[in-house]
Amino acid sequence: MTDNTQNKISYFTDRQIDGIALPDRFTFPFYYEPHPLTLIAVAGLQHYLETQTDLDHNFGLADDKEGMAIGKMFGVLVVQDVNGKLGYLSAFSGKLGNTNDHPRFVPPVFDMLVENSFFLKGIEIINSVNARIKEISSNESYQQLKSDLEKLSAESLQEISTFKKKLKENKDNRKKIREENKTILNQQDYEALEAQLIKLSLHDKHQLTVLTNKWEQRITAIRTILERSDTDIELLKTERKERSAALQQQLFDQYVFLNKDGKKKSVQEIFSLTAFGKPPSAAGECATPKLLQYAFANGYQPIAMAEFWWGAAPKSEIRKHKQFYPACTGKCKPILAHMLEGIPVDDSPFLRTPEENSSLDIVYEDESLVVVNKPAGLRSVPGVDIHDSVYTRLKKILGNVEPRIVHRLDMGTSGLLVVAKTHQAHKHIQRQFLQRKVRKRYRALLSKVLDQQEGEIDLPLSPDLFNRPRQLVCFESGKKSVTKWKTIKRYQATTKVDFWPLTGRTHQLRMHSAHELGLNAPIVGDDLYGTAAERLCLHAAFLEFMHPKTKQKVSFEVEEGF
Repeated sequence: MTDNTQNKISYFTDRQIDGIALPDRFTFPFYYEPHPLTLIAVAGLQHYLETQTDLDHNFGLADDKEGMAIGKMFGVLVVQDVNGKLGYLSAFSGKLGNTNDHPRFVPPVFDMLVENSFFLKGIEIINSVNARIKEISSNESYQQLKSDLEKLSAESLQEISTFKKKLKENKDNRKKIREENKTILNQQDYEALEAQLIKLSLHDKHQLTVLTNKWEQRITAIRTILERSDTDIELLKTERKERSAALQQQLFDQYVFLNKDGKKKSVQEIFSLTAFGKPPSAAGECATPKLLQYAFANGYQPIAMAEFWWGAAPKSEIRKHKQFYPACTGKCKPILAHMLEGIPVDDSPFLRTPEENSSLDIVYEDESLVVVNKPAGLRSVPGVDIHDSVYTRLKKILGNVEPRIVHRLDMGTSGLLVVAKTHQAHKHIQRQFLQRKVRKRYRALLSKVLDQQEGEIDLPLSPDLFNRPRQLVCFESGKKSVTKWKTIKRYQATTKVDFWPLTGRTHQLRMHSAHELGLNAPIVGDDLYGTAAERLCLHAAFLEFMHPKTKQKVSFEVEEGF
């Protein structure tokens, strides 16, 4: 394989590609099986990464440099030049070793890191503003004043609170004196006593006012001095916000994407029609948009693409060294919709469903509910693009009875699903799910042999907003997610386990299986967190709840089909 570093293309040798047919269509970037040509390209790029020593980046591999370990997504794009010769382009997401300039890789759509660029100058100014904010905030006098203010505020509250209690005691005593002397003294003496008690009350109120004013003056004096610094800090923060927004907008203006016809669209224009309304941070910095941009700008015809992860996984995501991954949906999907316009692309596998109008395995049915054994690959409810679902099939089977979905299973998950036939039954069963009174057990086949016999996984989960429907492990804002598990049988390269989800988060079992802080063993066939196969080997095997009409516990069990 020859490497022309000047124009970034690495050409295949005739021997390498002998007998390999070109694909009829370009790769669907969000779900694909790598084409044989991309496998050759990836092997070449990975060999380069394994043997190169001047990348100045710690990928978190055993023989890497010191410093923070950061794995990276890489991509290849098989292309055909104007003479019909085949080769491939290489790219990485983001930056590599604090620079975008690497001989082997295509440049970014816009290189913000070149010397004296407006971006670096803008960052330098923003950093100077940050330094000024830090200088004021960390000033010894400023910190001492804040400490004094906090201390005085606490002391004032304590002293005033204690004094108020004393005044209440005085008030109670005056009330007691009134009651004791009301029937003893004559009117003239009682009025004299009342006048004296009123004077005492006014004196107490005056003393409280004096005490409150004393503390207010002391606290106000410190606040006045602090406010000068606080005002400076707020002004600097406003300046930082305005400069950051202006720099971000200037940056967006530089990101202009091509397609095969040479049509240009800015990243701002592309994302203006999305739910985000504006480009998310680092939009356009992923590998595939970089590769297509370079191909279109240099007259190469895109043939196929693939992306893979290289290095250690981030703590929040599930990423495996050398494993293939689709392009991200949040940042790349809108951009690639423009860049691939007019190019025949493989059909989306997300639109494929089991045979429409096929039968549904009904495990149990009565006048209140129906329990079905959902096949893998069938949705629980209709989607935007796919109508076929448990709901639509039951609607045909039940005729005039409206199916009322109580809970759902992932499209790839098979197994037991209870559907109510009346409003009362729906409300009753749904309450049981919300109160976690329903017993559920899932069975799964994991992609490695587990040493442990059983355990409990507690990893909080939150949605990956820029790569839906993927989930993240997030200890700061994630929702509590707990799963009990037990090994059922070990095979040569896999393990069959039972799961008892104690919470019901999206992709909980899949994440807890795959994440390195969980079992670190993706479920076989998990195309999001592991490796795609004929099916996702996850099955809802057991379900127990209280019948809404008989008020008796009912349970159902269906064996897995894998």
